[in-house]
Amino acid sequence: MPNPGGDGEAAAGGADTCPRCGTGVEPGDGFCEECGAPLLGQPEPVRDPAAAPRAVATPYPWQPPAAATPRPCVECGFDEIGADGYCQRCGTRQPAARDHVELDVPGLGAASDKGLRHTRNEDAMAVLRADAGVIAVVSDGVSSSPCPDDASRAAADAGAGVLGERLAAGDDPETATKRAVERAAADVAALAESESHAPACTYVSALVGDGTVTVGWVGDSRAYWLPADPEAVPPVREGGPPEGAPAELGAAALLTEDDSWAGRMVAWGVMTEQEAQADAKAHVLTGWLGADAGALDPKVRTYAPTGPGAVVVCSDGLWNYLPEAETLRAAAPDAVTDPRGTAAALVRRALDMGGHDNVTVVVVPFPPPAQPTGERQR
Repeated sequence: MPNPGGDGEAAAGGADTCPRCGTGVEPGDGFCEECGAPLLGQPEPVRDPAAAPRAVATPYPWQPPAAATPRPCVECGFDEIGADGYCQRCGTRQPAARDHVELDVPGLGAASDKGLRHTRNEDAMAVLRADAGVIAVVSDGVSSSPCPDDASRAAADAGAGVLGERLAAGDDPETATKRAVERAAADVAALAESESHAPACTYVSALVGDGTVTVGWVGDSRAYWLPADPEAVPPVREGGPPEGAPAELGAAALLTEDDSWAGRMVAWGVMTEQEAQADAKAHVLTGWLGADAGALDPKVRTYAPTGPGAVVVCSDGLWNYLPEAETLRAAAPDAVTDPRGTAAALVRRALDMGGHDNVTVVVVPFPPPAQPTGERQR
């Protein structure tokens, strides 16, 4: 079990090696390039004004500003809400800012809701605009772990931020994606207070560029490709794509493979997708982020769409109801032209179909819309 306090103290002393894996590090590094361990306490490196700018800007606020006028109780209208979020007159729990979120990001769509059976939203999302394209990250807290909402928030923030920074520093998309997952894993692991208190979450990211889409994941949150042309078919290339070239995308497709019991059964050819998902063990995770997760094994893949379309990044609160790529495409006919409306509509669709879990959806058109550098929302 990682000891976050120990890591921080060791790094703060100016050590030139990672306190976790022993790899050499440079003064001012924020995290180990080999294992992703946070090097807490080291000063921020001095940046060359002529160098590429940081790809992270002011985060979207989950909570209202401290000076904001308190909202009245949604049940009785009383204007005194306790620090615990309950009305001081009738005792009704007030909706948290994170219960339902829709980001106002021009040209993109991002929405999240706690669902109908959960008391809080344990999902988190982050959207970042960079020169290389649009970065979307979705993380789903593991409800059986402590503080899963903290885990998902830490993973989404770290993943989007580091992915943007590594791209700005010149890393290729797959390397940057892997480094981002490593940092997200380290930040979630650092939340553990003991072996019995290890917050955990799943993670999926998508970098949607002008010519390719790169996805990275650990767990069972997913990314899908939805073509703009409903008649699109898989590309046919004799002998397949050249060695090392990204896989081509035509028809609607699932871009990730679940790190779960069901995903493993399907990958091994033991069961069909429908059979595996119907089993009681379907959602038992075989990969996640957290101090108790074991060796990190992030999956990273790059695809080359053959035409316009949209990438949907989501938690299982959506795909539990719409698991097939073609079914999802049919439910999102305006994903390319109205991504914001599509994200909200897909969240509503999941709620209407039962809403048994938190649900988060980010929709990014391909090619991505023109946008300024460094704008981030979460």
